[in-house]
Amino acid sequence: MVDFFLYPLYIRSEPAINLAVEDKGIIIKGKIDTLVLKDQFWAMVIESKKAEFSTEAGRGQILAYMLANPHPNRPNYGMISTGGSFIFVKLVNGEPPQYALSKTFITINPGNELYDVLRILKRLTQIALEGID
Repeated sequence: MVDFFLYPLYIRSEPAINLAVEDKGIIIKGKIDTLVLKDQFWAMVIESKKAEFSTEAGRGQILAYMLANPHPNRPNYGMISTGGSFIFVKLVNGEPPQYALSKTFITINPGNELYDVLRILKRLTQIALEGID
């Protein structure tokens, strides 16, 4: 069990964010599809896309949301999903911010990679609960 829906974690659907890039005067507004929190700490940002879209379609969007994390001193994690494919994202703020992407996990592959997705979600739950990076 992943435990993302159990205390002390809680889920907020579609919280609005505003991200302003100071040096270029750009303001990005949007709604995060799903945000998993522990207290005020963002445990994970989840961006969902329709099955007919690529997970790549959500990369810029999720990175913009992750940059708006109110706790920039800690790495933050995200997941882009179409329901059948999943990519995990880790963002470390700095000058410049750096991010890494996991491989694409596809549930229809032999061996059903959904189990790998669940293992990663369980590990991210532990990271959020333990307060480790």
